[in-house]
Amino acid sequence: ASEINTDDKIPFLELVATADVSKGKKVFGKCKACHKLSNGENGTGPHLYQIIDRKIASATGFKYSGSLKSLEGVWTRDELNEFLTKPSNYAPGTAMSFAGLGKVSDRANLVAYLEESTN
Repeated sequence: ASEINTDDKIPFLELVATADVSKGKKVFGKCKACHKLSNGENGTGPHLYQIIDRKIASATGFKYSGSLKSLEGVWTRDELNEFLTKPSNYAPGTAMSFAGLGKVSDRANLVAYLEESTN
């Protein structure tokens, strides 16, 4: 029997508002091999400077996969939550090989960290 995850009933924006930024920094450890936080500093993945509310697939100088280039909109907190759950489900064919973050608390902490550290 699996546990019921009560966090799934709480809107993601509320989870981000009460997130632990220091835990988000620790979660970012899984991202930093490919992603940088500095403006314009792309690595294997695009930079994440001011990612919140940035147009999807818009980091200058980064060559995105067709699956990401075809997406419309911006990286809202909710969109990042969906993407980070399992990138290959969100954008089938994405070059991002990361399996995803299964725990919603990890995703909320990470998004809060990204927001605080890149604004």
